[in-house]
Amino acid sequence: MKAVVIRTFGAPEGLEVVDIPAPVPGPGQVLVAVEAVGVGGVDAVIRRGALAEYGFREGHLLGSEVAGTVTAVGEGVDASWTGRRVWAFTGLSGGYAEQAVARVEDVLALPDGLSGTDAVTLGGSGIVAHFALRQAHFAPGETVLVRGAAGSIGITAVQLAARGGAGAVAVTTSSGERGVRLRELGATHILDRSGRSDAPDAPTGFDVVIDVVGGPGLPEVLDALRANGRHVLVGVVGGQPPEDFGAGLMRNFRKSVSFATFSSDTVPGPDRQAVRAQQFAEAARGELRTVVHDVLPLDRAADAHRAMDAGEVFGRVVLTP
Repeated sequence: MKAVVIRTFGAPEGLEVVDIPAPVPGPGQVLVAVEAVGVGGVDAVIRRGALAEYGFREGHLLGSEVAGTVTAVGEGVDASWTGRRVWAFTGLSGGYAEQAVARVEDVLALPDGLSGTDAVTLGGSGIVAHFALRQAHFAPGETVLVRGAAGSIGITAVQLAARGGAGAVAVTTSSGERGVRLRELGATHILDRSGRSDAPDAPTGFDVVIDVVGGPGLPEVLDALRANGRHVLVGVVGGQPPEDFGAGLMRNFRKSVSFATFSSDTVPGPDRQAVRAQQFAEAARGELRTVVHDVLPLDRAADAHRAMDAGEVFGRVVLTP
């Protein structure tokens, strides 16, 4: 089967299309004939080699979420899964391929009316947005900043905060055009990438920050927290924060601000699947919007990564074998 691996860490040109044997489902696994692959920010981070210290090596087969049809099941799996259209989490490897395996507990049947493209746009990112807001103890009436709102996590977080009764939903973005689109999704204030705006009604402080970016600008965001404000970091697409970013917490000691990281790995599997099923149903009914930037063939994975590196993606890029 055709798959995409990291030949060399670094630029997107280091991705290579290869022909490898199709996987075989082991005990507790299913085999999925892939129709859509979600391209996530973590894929780009792994490709650059930034996570090599965690065991990722050159030759790694990228991809963590796919949608398609179950074609075979492993030992101990109910045979009724065969033939069903599903979303599947493949871990942090195995998704950029024509066929993929996943643990049955990481597989969810797709509702009628939800495409595979929409499923991989929402499946992984939607639960991060949901549980990050819960981690932040978000309450109605609070002012929320979504930092890095143009990606699929940010787009969902904007919608969920607005639906949850936020007093204001501010977003950072790189262009006025993106700001218009984010307003259509529920944003009330558009800030530049540094978190500033010339608008007279722009928030000057935030109760909750959902941060996909991280990077060198994180300390300034901590300074913008209101008393009892909560900052939740869910990604580092802008790079690692400065090693001394914690000094910002100490500067704001008397404001009782807090900082937390969040990974959906810490949420019990059944809870993740329950929220994901609810979000899939809402998306199928048009109540929760997915934004697909582009759909590309699998052998153009490098083009998808170039677009991400250039900051051109609004929503999610999806690959199709």
